[in-house]
Formats: sequence, structure tokens, C-alpha cells
Amino acid sequence: MTSISIPRRRLLQGTAAALALPSFAALAQAQGRQLRIGHQKGALSILKGRGTLEKRLAPLGVSVKWTEFTAGPVQLEALNVGSIDFGDVGEAPPIFAQAAGAPLAYVATTLPRPQSEAVLVPKGSAIRSVADLKGKKIALNKGSNVHYFIVKLAEKHGLAYSDLNLVYLPPSDARAAFEKGSVDAWVIWDPFLAAAEKLLEARILADATGVVGNRGYYFSSLGFVAKNADVLAIAIEEINKVDVWGTAHKSELAAEFATLWGLPKPVADLTVARAAYGTSPISKAVLAEQQKIADTFFELKLIPRKINVFEAAAAGIA
Repeated sequence: MTSISIPRRRLLQGTAAALALPSFAALAQAQGRQLRIGHQKGALSILKGRGTLEKRLAPLGVSVKWTEFTAGPVQLEALNVGSIDFGDVGEAPPIFAQAAGAPLAYVATTLPRPQSEAVLVPKGSAIRSVADLKGKKIALNKGSNVHYFIVKLAEKHGLAYSDLNLVYLPPSDARAAFEKGSVDAWVIWDPFLAAAEKLLEARILADATGVVGNRGYYFSSLGFVAKNADVLAIAIEEINKVDVWGTAHKSELAAEFATLWGLPKPVADLTVARAAYGTSPISKAVLAEQQKIADTFFELKLIPRKINVFEAAAAGIA
């Protein structure tokens, strides 16, 4: 019987062991795909609580991982570094993300919600018209959806951007300044808007009706969209189911939001009452709205370069 040298025996044993182990590709296939969702305290949080998305994706071998964020820009930073695949955000943050080179892809949009952002003034303010805002201190979150809104509102009422004395503050600081009277007006969105109305008796000077749309967006990365269009389509379907339910059950939806936000039920009731619920795919018309915002922010030198929003669109948009 021919003997086998020790080195050769070890080589054969190693080869056999290697053949017995699954390849990395096989392991990845066995493990399936994963949808990593970033969410704020909103519609996606409601979807997470339902558990319906996980049930829909399970037959495809797709697992879901949820991570909560405090704001849209932070979500988009996570997308840029590859930590999440999907999330929700307002109009402005995707524009800054694309200008910074993020591999952003618009996936879906909400219905317009113009009544969900407004200019607030204190209860006893002498300011009675948009024109009265000239030279007054106006608090807002820089580079946000309300920044675009105040620019377009001023234009509509014959004010130049230079007529606006803008004070850049995040919502919590802006509310404190508004309460103390150190600013004359505050441009803000729900539920902060509703909370100021209900708890501070603030007065709406003008909302975004007839000025801007104030949509929300669901985003992914161009690379993820190219490989997982089926997964994203199911996610959008499930989000829209929550919207349809919420439209028919506004009091119940408000109760869930009140708990989620830690706000009184009447604040959530007001927020839900004036919001339109519904989610639809991205269209060229919707992206054209975003392009106007991007062009405005470039003109105001809020973004470093001019961008083409359509470069952040998945193939086949109508």
C-alpha cells in the first residue's frame, strides 16, 4: 500500500474540508436579502409597529432591520455611508444630500401637505399680513422645507429675500425664542406647528396653501434600487396601506402619533386633521417640483453646486 506523505495528506484533508464548506456566495444566498430601514417618529414607525412588512417580505427571504433617527439629514448621512437602504424625509434634505454626492434615489412621495407648515405669530402680535414681516425677526430651520416656503411666500407677497430678517434655529430653540418674544414670527411644520397653536395659542399668519406643496419623500440608494426593486415596491404598498387606514381612522391614527411623539392628543388630532395621507411612486412632475427647490437653494448659496434632481431617479419613472 502506497503511503501518503504528511504534507500531502494535510493538503488533501484541507481540500476536502474546503469542498465541504459552502461558498461565501452560497452563504449570502442562504441568509437572504435585508432591507435596512431608517425612520423618524412618523408613518414608518406606525408600519414598524404593525409588523406587516416583515410578513410580506418573508416569502422572498428578505429580513427587515429598523433604526430610529432624530431627523432626515441624519438618515441621509446613514444612507451615504451604507448603513441603511431606505427611509423617509422632507423636501429639503435630499437636495443637500445629492449636492454632497450621496447615491440618493427617490423612491416614492406623499401627497402634498401645504397646511402642515405655516408662519406663526404670537397671539397678540400686530403682524397681520405677510407684507408686515418685512424687517421682522423670523425663526426657521436653515435649509429645511420651511426655508423654501418662506422664500416663495415672500415672493408671492412682493417681498424680496433681502427683506427677510431670518434667524436660523432648530425647532426646539425656535420655540423657546418664540415664547420669550425674542423673534417676531416662526416658520414651522407639524407637529411643532399644532403644538404651538394648541399650547401657546399662536396664530397662523399664512400656511403653504397655494405657495408650495410640502411633500414627504421615501428614498433609497441607486445601487439598492437597481437590485431590489421588488422589495421596495412591497414596502411602498405597505406604507400606502397605513395611509389608507389612517385616512379612514384619523382619531385612532392621532392616538398612535400622540403616544409616539409624547404630545397631547388634541395636538395630534390637529396634525392629522390637516394632513393628506397617501403614498405614490415618483414621477417626472414630482421631481420637477424638487428641481425648483434645488435651483432656489443654489441661487441662495445654500448648496455648493447646481444639481440635476433627475439623476437621483430610478429608471422607468413616468
